[in-house]
Amino acid sequence: MNPMRPNPEFWELLDGMIEGGEVVIERPKGSRHPEYPEIVYPLDYGYIAGTRASDGEELDLWLGSAPGRKLVALVATVDALRRDVEIKLLIGCTPAEAAAIDAFYNDYAGMKGLFLWRKDG
Repeated sequence: MNPMRPNPEFWELLDGMIEGGEVVIERPKGSRHPEYPEIVYPLDYGYIAGTRASDGEELDLWLGSAPGRKLVALVATVDALRRDVEIKLLIGCTPAEAAAIDAFYNDYAGMKGLFLWRKDG
């Protein structure tokens, strides 16, 4: 086993989850977090209906403006206030949009995000 090798099957499985489910946007770009109004969503934020993540809810996602809705990365998030760790998908995000998501997670105290970028086509 080599944990550093590319694993296209991992991304293909996620592609299948995206293709097989409806993208639901629950917090449109520019909306404010319902509990923390100082937090503004830089992109559309939602989930894939019919999936389940480790928190028991649907798989969360950020939806960018690039055509084709290609999965470009994952972000693993840590929220110390909620004592929560989650994975979010970045779908159709441009580099500028990914930078906005990075700022969203890493500019707030107690919340951080680590990106895993897709390397294959």
